[in-house]
Amino acid sequence: MPVETRWIFEKEEWPIRGAMESSLKSLAHSSWAVRDASEEVDVIHLNDAPGLSFSRFISSPFVYTVHHIFDPVLADFYKRLPDNVHYVTISHFQRHQFSMPRMRTIHHGITLSGNNVPERRQEYLVFLGRVAPSKGTHLAIEIAKQSGIPLKIAGEIQPIYQEYWETKVKPHVDGKLIEFLGEVGGSQKTELLENALAMLFPIQWDEPFGLVLIESMVCGTPVLALPGGSVAEIVKEGVSGHVRQSVAELADCARNLKLNPKSVREYAEQNFSVARMVNDYIQLYSEIISQSESRESLEPIVA
Repeated sequence: MPVETRWIFEKEEWPIRGAMESSLKSLAHSSWAVRDASEEVDVIHLNDAPGLSFSRFISSPFVYTVHHIFDPVLADFYKRLPDNVHYVTISHFQRHQFSMPRMRTIHHGITLSGNNVPERRQEYLVFLGRVAPSKGTHLAIEIAKQSGIPLKIAGEIQPIYQEYWETKVKPHVDGKLIEFLGEVGGSQKTELLENALAMLFPIQWDEPFGLVLIESMVCGTPVLALPGGSVAEIVKEGVSGHVRQSVAELADCARNLKLNPKSVREYAEQNFSVARMVNDYIQLYSEIISQSESRESLEPIVA
């Protein structure tokens, strides 16, 4: 549905060239946007922490979606904000790390159209994401070697992880068992996921929400993952994938994969669609508006 878009900066500050300058630009936009919205909306929804500072000057209720990992400085900042701020975490795992009031979890959702669920899959596994130690690219390679199933690696090599690429990943890339595709996006990424036997997610840190997990499942492609962060609440064991404690166990899962791609897709449709996410947010907005109206009706009338 088309909506009106307003801005004071036509283009965002990207790539960021200087922390101070980009922060000032962000604050300038947030202050203007909050003030402008407060004149005619029921709820103001923000996705950046600095903008929440203006909740002290506006009586309108705020919704803020927490997208980052636990940070004690930000956690303390949130707890000191007024009670017109409502918090949304993107996983139960993330929510349990924080202690703010008025919190609930709303999982991400993605568009379901445009994805095929081919019954016949090609004989390969896929790793999709940044080539980095925390993402476990080296472990994906080990899973492929132990299972004997070819692996296609698709992702960005950031300068900070150049040494990791050179020492832990590149020496294993032979174009046969281990293939590196570089960065992929759009239809190329979709096709890569749709035809894979499974996607490997040997995560090495507590990620609040792995978007690539639901991107894979929407294609009917099961996920083989190590535990960490929100993995266990996104991947349904035995339905949309397997979560195991070791590389050897995941290699065994890959060799003996029996999950139905259509069931994987149905699970994604039921739990991670844009429609589900939108409905969850609408429910939250409706509750907040109802609460605001109830408080207003109880306020004494001053003659």
